Amino acid sequence: MTRPRVQHVSIPRPPGSDEATRAFYGALLGLEEIPPPSAIAHLDVLWYRLGDVELHLFAEEPHPDYSGRHFCIEIDNLEALRARLNAAGYTVEDTIAIPGRPRFFCCDPFGNRIEFTTIVDDYLKYQA
Repeated sequence: MTRPRVQHVSIPRPPGSDEATRAFYGALLGLEEIPPPSAIAHLDVLWYRLGDVELHLFAEEPHPDYSGRHFCIEIDNLEALRARLNAAGYTVEDTIAIPGRPRFFCCDPFGNRIEFTTIVDDYLKYQA
């Protein structure tokens, strides 16, 4: 058996929020939208390619979540993304630093929490 890997992450977005979803995930973050399989094309779902993983946004009213749940996207230029998010009116939240892996959090337009990071060094060598 091969090593398990994440195939997709699925998060909610409000019904009818296609435009806001595409503006954030497509235009702002630069993710490639991909068509869902024809068997589920009738569902209100938008799919994006995120490296070799897929991001699925399904239609459901998101509920406020203060648990710390999130997913993380690794990007090449963290500060450039911070500037784009700030310019677009999003709040960027700094957090506890991890040596070799600068990061911050931001919520999408629907309240889904996302961590953004850049790997600049082998951060695992700093583990206790």
